[in-house]
Amino acid sequence: MAKKEMDSKMQYLFEGILSLKTIEDCNRFFEDICTVVEVIEMSNRLAAAKMLADNNTYTDIIEKTGLSTATISRVNRCLKYGSDGYAAVLDRLDAAGAHPFAKEDEE
Repeated sequence: MAKKEMDSKMQYLFEGILSLKTIEDCNRFFEDICTVVEVIEMSNRLAAAKMLADNNTYTDIIEKTGLSTATISRVNRCLKYGSDGYAAVLDRLDAAGAHPFAKEDEE
């Protein structure tokens, strides 16, 4: 995949994200900077990446996330041929014991 060149505004944004210390900080920041739909879409894409990494089927991913097959395919391409951004985050979340459906699974 083609890499985008980072400009100073993107760097400023990423530095801002890295400055967040708690889940509540993240929630408040992303609530301000994104629409609810954008945050939901990003969370669904990350959940899809986790499910793909765990060898779930597209049907299972659609059922759990509501994403289109086109979006799931894009996430899958990024997992296989991207910049390893998903892989790094998934590894760190796995190490922390986080799971996208943990609370839902308990209900």
